[in-house]
Amino acid sequence: MTDPDLPHGILPYQSIEALIADRAIIAETPFTGIQVQPASLDLRLGDSVWRVRASFLAGKGRTVRERLEDVAMHRLDLTAGAVLERGCVYIAELQERLALPPGVSARANPKSSTGRVDVFVRLLTDHSVAFDDVAEGYLGPTYVEIAPQTFSVLVRTGTRLNQLRLKRGDSGPRRTTSVGVDLTGEIVGFRARRHAGVVDLDHENGHDPRDFWQPLEPRPNRFGVGELLLDPGEFYILASKEAIEIPALEAAEMTPIDPSVGEFRVHYAGFFDPGFGTEEANAVGSRGVLEVRSHETPFLLEDGQTVARLVFEPLSERPSRIYGFDGSHYQRQGLKLSKHFKPWD
Repeated sequence: MTDPDLPHGILPYQSIEALIADRAIIAETPFTGIQVQPASLDLRLGDSVWRVRASFLAGKGRTVRERLEDVAMHRLDLTAGAVLERGCVYIAELQERLALPPGVSARANPKSSTGRVDVFVRLLTDHSVAFDDVAEGYLGPTYVEIAPQTFSVLVRTGTRLNQLRLKRGDSGPRRTTSVGVDLTGEIVGFRARRHAGVVDLDHENGHDPRDFWQPLEPRPNRFGVGELLLDPGEFYILASKEAIEIPALEAAEMTPIDPSVGEFRVHYAGFFDPGFGTEEANAVGSRGVLEVRSHETPFLLEDGQTVARLVFEPLSERPSRIYGFDGSHYQRQGLKLSKHFKPWD
């Protein structure tokens, strides 16, 4: 049970560091200074990844390792790096193991840089019946499913693809805001090129964006409103119409809208840490970047159309560091590709 004397909510930077010090989160290699974020923890790939023939969940009473034996095709060594091919599914054990205290649960999401290159990742734990959710008091290893959708990617031991948000108890009522899409400006978005090269996920500012992306110009309709036709199976980078601000005492997750109002998926990487876009961080006007993929049918987006929602939850206490303390690539952003690419001239 959750200790009633301890504050409920998303755990901030200092609480995550305390869990590491108390060995509620452990790893064979030392934690790095950039892993702990204001309200999340970056997770690192271990030494091996398995190519599998199908995605799976462990299920009650079973471990990921046991299920892996049924679907594994071959193992890749990550210590010298390995290319994960687009269209394939992989499972990797992460370096971090959990021994969560009673009342503490967790939820994972792809990092922003992972989602922006269309790599679909999901956390797996032993005995789990859902991806990304970690039961309170969980004791055991962590794994990640990796499915590159558009680009093949180069990863290695220590590459950080996803992040963990920890929570104590029930944080109470949550508030939501709508997020619209911005289809104004000289360039309104980018569409991924299907037959591009390999993206090295540890190489920042090292890829020419023209080799991977096609810029999209605004196309107003007969009403003078910008619009964009989403082609099925294509991947787009767009930006939010609204500036996004995450107060220091809250964290947020961007979630898809109801599919009844549009057959497309928005935002693989859903976590926004406290301090993003705030005056305190000198980042007023920061936009949310939207990773968009249409489903089976073409869909016509209009400027300002609601495409996602931000769900805010309170922190258990103010974080000792807010977003951008380490010089984040995405603070004060507008329409922006992942940090792997050089700026678009």
